[in-house]
Amino acid sequence: MDIGIFLPTGQAQWAPAGDPRDLIGFARRAEELGFSSLFVNDSLLSPRIEPLTMLAAVAPVTDRIRLGTGALLPVLRRPVQAAQALASVDLLSGGRLTVAVGAGFPGRFGKPLHELSQVPWERRFARLDETVALWRALWAGATAFHGEFHSFDAIPPATAPFQPGGPPIWLGGATPAALARTGRHYDGWLPYPPDPADYASGLEAVRATAQQAGRDPEALTPALFVNVRIDRDVESARRIMDAYTLANYGLPLDEAEQIQAFALGTPEDVTATLHRYTAAGARHVVARLGALELTDQREQLELLAALTLPASP
Repeated sequence: MDIGIFLPTGQAQWAPAGDPRDLIGFARRAEELGFSSLFVNDSLLSPRIEPLTMLAAVAPVTDRIRLGTGALLPVLRRPVQAAQALASVDLLSGGRLTVAVGAGFPGRFGKPLHELSQVPWERRFARLDETVALWRALWAGATAFHGEFHSFDAIPPATAPFQPGGPPIWLGGATPAALARTGRHYDGWLPYPPDPADYASGLEAVRATAQQAGRDPEALTPALFVNVRIDRDVESARRIMDAYTLANYGLPLDEAEQIQAFALGTPEDVTATLHRYTAAGARHVVARLGALELTDQREQLELLAALTLPASP
């Protein structure tokens, strides 16, 4: 089992009193404590540190911890430039990059992002899959690429990543179409279903599709994106997480819980929830800490380490 952490790159998580440069120390501490991975979010509408910039800053000051995006929105970026940036982060980290991607979803964080990026909202899933295929072609040294959305007759030498063939690419999302696409094309799965039973059935569907596509189902990484708040009781944890979801999404906790996975309450409560997901098949849990100040983020980091990494200092 791998336990990872989301860096609190959103301005709501460290402002107004915090200094975003302190995120470097946060990353170092996560590695010291023994966490397996350090992930960053992506958005154009929520003020936050740009994810690839953050990973480039963290890569040279860490040695072991895996770095990841969860989830990067590839179609909002120029694909060749994004491939170069990702390869560069992989080089700077010595091959520690994992790229979880998504296509966005309807509502505040969906179509408006595409309008800002001047990219059509329609057929975004097909565009995402083709962008990932283009990245892999570039990383493999392709000199030409012809798809529905991108076509290049003469591609100059591209920046080669540290990992042969490029970093592993995971897909977020749990719709039937996303499950099928994960099994056919991706290296891992990073959803956030509110019900562990949905995680289990989704993972079964991913593996079945992989088998049908002639791929090794066990080679795909089953990961989980979960929001975590450890507190003295459930009521206190819910109160803080409600403020967190309002600040980050404009949604109260009651509504956010219908969309995303949450583990809230005492250490025993959080442990029990995480165990339900691992029993459903999750093998790489990436926790986003529910805290609106960097000091509280650090406290939650230490609490989660003590809970899940008993050998940590």
